[in-house]
Amino acid sequence: MFLRPIHFIPPDTKIDFVSKRWWAFSVSIILLVITILSLAVKGLNLGIDFKGGILIEAKASQAVDVAALRTAIGTLNLGEVELQQYGSPDDVLIRIQRQEGDEAAQMKAIQNVRDKLGTEYEYRRVEVVGPTVGTELLHAGILATVLAMAAISLYVGVRFEWQFGLAALIATFHDVLTVVGLFSFLQLDFNLTSVAAILTLAGYSINDTVVVFDRIRETLRRQKTTDLRAVINDSVNQTLSRTTMTAGTTLLALLPLLLIGGPTLINFSAALTWGILVGTYSSIYVAAALLLYMPPLKRVEVGRVAKV
Repeated sequence: MFLRPIHFIPPDTKIDFVSKRWWAFSVSIILLVITILSLAVKGLNLGIDFKGGILIEAKASQAVDVAALRTAIGTLNLGEVELQQYGSPDDVLIRIQRQEGDEAAQMKAIQNVRDKLGTEYEYRRVEVVGPTVGTELLHAGILATVLAMAAISLYVGVRFEWQFGLAALIATFHDVLTVVGLFSFLQLDFNLTSVAAILTLAGYSINDTVVVFDRIRETLRRQKTTDLRAVINDSVNQTLSRTTMTAGTTLLALLPLLLIGGPTLINFSAALTWGILVGTYSSIYVAAALLLYMPPLKRVEVGRVAKV
């Protein structure tokens, strides 16, 4: 007995995505304008990783209650505080924003934390990260994101044609920038975890886009006389079930992190949740439609056709 494939979207769906491209482009333009205005007015709420601050790595005598520890340190009025468990349940990493004043002010804050935690903790590492190091980390994060997007687009351009690579670069840039706009608009902490979320999103977004592009290339090879608009519509419809299923199952895993993951995971989960929604929308409506405004594509097989 063979199991039948599950189709949440009927395989014979015939949605005219191309005719709605201007609505999609309008939504994208609005999102990008909001992002640019928010970055210009509010900027990014840089976290401790980029602004500099105090880093304390400690080991407790028993499993750490992160919520209670966060409340206890919060009574010291030291500003932004981040706590993260790592390794075993009794290991905790404490990040505190840089205090106003000189080195003496940083040392006083460290001593206040030690006094609050008491003798139950063993302090394995205590560092003060200056703003210069934070700025270097920010520049490194931006460079990593740009290089990742360029490498992904180069791969798509070589694997397919340069038109696909350019469309993928624009769509990925669109997705990444709108996620940065979310951090700015909601003033979420932007730190190294946020950069990791953006890099993860870039890879996820390009994966959906490549699936659609591969189907377009395969259809062009089979239907050499079909209008490109019809080819794009057919290809997006044929991969629509796969695209929505992938996004849906990923969101099912992310929503618990977003809703009950606590303050430690909120930035990462919010960025990925928003990014997956925007990335799925751009893969369906934006990326493929951009091919209409580029030089004609080849209608012959280029390399091995992957099966979706």
